[in-house]
Amino acid sequence: MRRLTALEPAEAPGKSRELLEDIVGRSGGVGEMVATMAHSPALLQGYLELSRAMKRVKLPRALSEKVSLAVQEWIGCAYCLDAHAEAARAAGLSETDIALARQGTSTDAREAALIAMAVRILAEPSAIGDEDVAQLRAHGWSDRIIAELPGLVALNQLTGTFNLLAGLEPATQDA
Repeated sequence: MRRLTALEPAEAPGKSRELLEDIVGRSGGVGEMVATMAHSPALLQGYLELSRAMKRVKLPRALSEKVSLAVQEWIGCAYCLDAHAEAARAAGLSETDIALARQGTSTDAREAALIAMAVRILAEPSAIGDEDVAQLRAHGWSDRIIAELPGLVALNQLTGTFNLLAGLEPATQDA
């Protein structure tokens, strides 16, 4: 059930109006989540800046989507799960890849280690220690990727929890 309404640019507070108008000018429209975030100019600006920054991570797009699927499954945001499953398919992932990612794993041991760490960053960050980072390095992950992982998790936590709070749900498919 929708708890917060999406705003049209003209309805949005000052800075949010500017941000929405810029997005509409560049891409023709904004999604439900962004239009709903517009209630808070600070949140909308922070989300847009973090989102742009996380598009520059060194993870391949398909692996980034696997991480997002694992995190969103843990959070329980159906809206985000639908969006990330669609993006995962567009990135070439199979339905099996998507299902495994939602379970927090992968058929590739190296990827599985990174995906599992993403879930731990979300679920139990205080339990992460030296051995955990050493294990990621043993799988060949660079310090850059290790450092970027909490940012990707944070972006997913922000969107998932916002959508749950706002009551955003995936569009229903007519049969």
